[in-house]
Amino acid sequence: MAFSDLFSFRRKDESRRDTGADAPVHPTKALARFIAALKTTSAPVLVDLGPVVGQNVTFFGETLGCKIAVEDIAKDVDRHAREGTLAALPAFFATRFSQDAGSVDGILCWDVFDYLDKKTAPALAAQLVRMLRPGGVLLAFFGTHEPKPGAVVGFNRYLVVDQTKLQCRPYEGALAKQRPLQNRDIQRMFEPLRTTEQFLLKTNVREVLLRKPSEGAADAGL
Repeated sequence: MAFSDLFSFRRKDESRRDTGADAPVHPTKALARFIAALKTTSAPVLVDLGPVVGQNVTFFGETLGCKIAVEDIAKDVDRHAREGTLAALPAFFATRFSQDAGSVDGILCWDVFDYLDKKTAPALAAQLVRMLRPGGVLLAFFGTHEPKPGAVVGFNRYLVVDQTKLQCRPYEGALAKQRPLQNRDIQRMFEPLRTTEQFLLKTNVREVLLRKPSEGAADAGL
């Protein structure tokens, strides 16, 4: 979905039942680093794995002057869960994205990988690595605690308050979070991307910023 299409879809996508309108605001340490990396590129191309949040579109548009494509992956995952076709997700992700290889400067994953199993997560990661340009950056959040029996079913919508604060609002969905990924699994899944920043927050969320090495040169970090 291109930037010009966002507002025609905003009411429809944001009408999903939001159960966290009064959710607390939490700090983020990696978002500012992600933005700083993208500011080195004129008119960067940003892919947001969704869902559509008008507040975020405005924030990134004004802060970066970027072109934004929103790809609501949670919606895809939820549909497969409701239809009982989760096993088909790896093949689905292989053809899900229309972006050309090396055409994207930044990718916002939020916590979508927390909902994917060990076969599906690498399939999605491979496509994100493919579309990311050399020197491009990817930001993802990973839970660090094992889900408890009877864990809350549903997804999270992240609203950017500013570069240092986010609000996480839960909304209805057909899946609960899976077992958390270990650091080595995350790094292996996103090869050849390299972790440049990693923060473990008091909210039990690990924020990971990864960069795709530039062609012909080692990654110099942020």
